[in-house]
Amino acid sequence: MKSNSYSVATHFAIVEKPDMQEAIRRRAEEIYMRSGRIPGRDLDNWTQAENEILRETGSLARRTGIVVAVDGVQYVGEYGSESCGGYKPGELSAGEDIAVRFEGEKMFLKRPNGSELETTIVYKIG
Repeated sequence: MKSNSYSVATHFAIVEKPDMQEAIRRRAEEIYMRSGRIPGRDLDNWTQAENEILRETGSLARRTGIVVAVDGVQYVGEYGSESCGGYKPGELSAGEDIAVRFEGEKMFLKRPNGSELETTIVYKIG
């Protein structure tokens, strides 16, 4: 467990469709089987599946995260609303020094109220 003080770079939000690639893969396989298992149509099946899934899924999942600079490396940590303990973006300001600790793929940021914001490291930049 390493604990140090580093700067918050920025907050962000990502909007994505959950498990999109897996849903498309399954649909493409269904199309392949329904159409008589014709070989050589992988790209056509994938494109059709992608179009169908995109039409069907109108809801988007929102993920939020924070970027923290540590020794010249920027760590991107994501967190969900169900596990953030009421944390709101802006509670930690850009350029502010904060206490950070790492445990495996997790990054914990000390909040002004003394609790920690638990994030999952999804990218390292630098």
